[in-house]
Amino acid sequence: MTAAEVILALLAERAAGATICPSEAARRLAAPDGDWRAHMDAVHVAADALAEADTITLSWRGTPMQKRRGPYRIARR
Repeated sequence: MTAAEVILALLAERAAGATICPSEAARRLAAPDGDWRAHMDAVHVAADALAEADTITLSWRGTPMQKRRGPYRIARR
């Protein structure tokens, strides 16, 4: 799976309005004993692309973000 597919799959598993942490997607991309941090760049790129396509929204502590910077959460649009 690609990082974008993993993000969308995780969101599909959650209740409407729920968010995911980008690290959850990276952990799913990594094997159970893999280095999830090595996948964070791919997750960030995928989150940027999905947000640009209006597929997801980004926020931090309930405040919507137009662009990713610093810590963030991902939700379905």
